[in-house]
Amino acid sequence: MRWGDEFLEPTLCVYEGAYDPKADYDALKPVKTVALASFGGTEPTPFPGGGVQVVRGFILPTTTGVFEFRPGFGAAEDNVMVVAGVEAHRREPGGKAIKKSVKLEAGKKVPFKITFFTENASGLGWTARLDVPGTLTTVVKEQGKFPYLIDKDRNWVSRDDVWYKGVVTATANKWLSIGCGAGDAQIGPELGFGHIMGDFHEEPVLILKTSQGNRGLAWDFLPPGSERYEVGDTVYAGYKDTAPSWKKGEQPGNVNWYAGKQYDDCVTAAKDVLSKFDESFPQWKGRRYEIAGFVWFQGHKDTGSEVTASRYEQNLVRLIHSLRKDFNAPEAPFVVTVGCGNEGREGFGLAVAEAQLAVDGSKDKYAEFKGNVKTVETRDFFPKVEESPKNQGFHYHQNAGT
Repeated sequence: MRWGDEFLEPTLCVYEGAYDPKADYDALKPVKTVALASFGGTEPTPFPGGGVQVVRGFILPTTTGVFEFRPGFGAAEDNVMVVAGVEAHRREPGGKAIKKSVKLEAGKKVPFKITFFTENASGLGWTARLDVPGTLTTVVKEQGKFPYLIDKDRNWVSRDDVWYKGVVTATANKWLSIGCGAGDAQIGPELGFGHIMGDFHEEPVLILKTSQGNRGLAWDFLPPGSERYEVGDTVYAGYKDTAPSWKKGEQPGNVNWYAGKQYDDCVTAAKDVLSKFDESFPQWKGRRYEIAGFVWFQGHKDTGSEVTASRYEQNLVRLIHSLRKDFNAPEAPFVVTVGCGNEGREGFGLAVAEAQLAVDGSKDKYAEFKGNVKTVETRDFFPKVEESPKNQGFHYHQNAGT
């Protein structure tokens, strides 16, 4: 959040000469003092320069919480900021920022001071609340969970043995870290999964994720070979039909999409990456790759009706066969999560969850899946909305701990 009206009485003092780490600028007399009419926002009052620049004032928080302060922008981040007696930020020229969170109470005014190390100085700045329930920062840095995600300086780590490549959406292309989700500050299931795979395998790991939200297995991801079927007086789409359903005796319409198009798009995109392996991953040029397994994490869209939920199991069985065939990996392990953005304890959500559980090879329902298809129960990890950043069930309330 950009700095704004919570900063009170910001005053800039300019001291003669270059910055001296031994100097006590609180005891020295400034050569110039300026009351800053605008501080924070997008157009703060320009600083005059001409010496060491120090800003003092107060912060009046509107929310109680634990905060991280990010003073300055670009070269102006070379400064030290003290809030309520805590050195909240320090970045020496050419160095990395060292930060310490500060707990503030709503309505309780506290002093702040920013001392800039160079002529580059401005009133730009941002504050991030760290203890919003369920965010990755809160879960990892405040609650101490998943410690492998940060280094000793509490910075997010990147794996040097697990590469993430996303296609269709979530298209990051980098060593596994934060920002492999829907945006450069977001995550998906690849983060925790990738760390586990990297720890398990001695060989380098590629996570090739194909994804698109708001897609159903009964329509968008319908696997090749799926046939039309009827329920009452309604016909439902088979693979490549151009309408989800239509009345018996009529012809299907055209909705500018077709059954299985998302399956085709995702498979085509993934195959294109693998066909250019050396070009796509120059760090592994000349090496061979192996399809070590598949992971399927989906289901919410199919909880929308009794028809789509009731077809989930047979569609999932066909999906497993189709993906193994398309990637010429007939025995590759296949993991299905009982996760669909739905608590899965009742109604159509339960029907989808039971379908996901049914394909597990240990159930002996599908002999060809014995020892190579595993369903992982995740329903107990569905978070409470009051412990999460948002009330958004289909995205697990955006709770990073899930």
